[in-house]
Amino acid sequence: MARVRFIGPEPVTVPELGGRSIEPDQVVEVPDSRYEGYICQPSTWQPVEEPKEPEPVVRRARSEKGREV
Repeated sequence: MARVRFIGPEPVTVPELGGRSIEPDQVVEVPDSRYEGYICQPSTWQPVEEPKEPEPVVRRARSEKGREV
């Protein structure tokens, strides 16, 4: 999960975060997929920790009969 800081002047309720009340200068975790939606509002949110690179999925080769090789 990524982290952002709310820099607005007064508390706000954020429905996307389960309806939580967020205080000024509070750092919150947001889903990696929604990080850009917060930081594109620079007068309201500051980036703190960017989303981590997803780990590559390692798949094992299978034979035609479905057994691992």
